Amino acid sequence: MTSGPTGKDRISKAEIGKDAVQSTVEATAHAVGEVAGILTGAVKDVAGAIGGLATEVFEIRDAAKRAAEQHDPPATVDEPD
Repeated sequence: MTSGPTGKDRISKAEIGKDAVQSTVEATAHAVGEVAGILTGAVKDVAGAIGGLATEVFEIRDAAKRAAEQHDPPATVDEPD
């Protein structure tokens, strides 16, 4: 920094450019972090939903199997004499 004719501090063009680049990089890193957090949460939510669906499918399959067994008991095989 240099002192101007009015006694105020002046920032060089190079320092202004460096500050602009630094602010841009920081803002980009923050945005990337936010997006990563959103994606991580979304993947977790999708995995949970798929797991819940799979559980329901297994339960439906088991209930259908039990209902079929109650409606038509399995035929017994006659053993030869």
